[in-house]
Amino acid sequence: MIDDLVTKGTLEPYRLLTSRAEYRLILRHDNADMRLTEIGHEVGLVSDKQWATYTAKMEQFNREMKRLNTEKLKPLPEVQEKLGMLGFGPIKDALTGAEFLKRPEVHYGEVVKFIGESTDSIDRTVIELIETEITYEGYIKKAMDQVEKMHRLEAKRIPKNMDWDKLDSIATEARQKFKKINPETLGQASRISGVNPADISILMVYLEGK
Repeated sequence: MIDDLVTKGTLEPYRLLTSRAEYRLILRHDNADMRLTEIGHEVGLVSDKQWATYTAKMEQFNREMKRLNTEKLKPLPEVQEKLGMLGFGPIKDALTGAEFLKRPEVHYGEVVKFIGESTDSIDRTVIELIETEITYEGYIKKAMDQVEKMHRLEAKRIPKNMDWDKLDSIATEARQKFKKINPETLGQASRISGVNPADISILMVYLEGK
């Protein structure tokens, strides 16, 4: 919120909206424990019992993800027949359970009809998490790449006495906003409203040459 008020400004009372959150695909309710439980345990907010429950869930999740990425549907006649009976099109090549689950019309329940049930009794919350992680794998990876990129930008500090007028190749609007806000890092500079990626690239090259 503070970063938004500094870098974007506001002409009305600020409201916390989920649409304003960065990397919304990663900040989901179903993976909140994956993101926060370890931190909570380190600072003493998560009990040993809660930690044991969480680790058991993650072990189950990881085992089933590994199984889905290993077990395959092969284009055998009996498999093609079962696919047709369930209303799915035939497959040309062997698919892992995970690849089959990426189809928008396919759910976990259909996948196990081909690769078999897990030896674990999979909790419903784990199944929902598996479906989300596999279905949106490409988008999640893209979001994680953006997070990593932002971490690199945040690590690049901008001198406090930066002479913005020396950057005569950036847009005038960007220079004016840099002067007004005086960002401390490339990451903060990239989040300023009205500043485009080209301006950040020029600033990055300038700082690397310093």
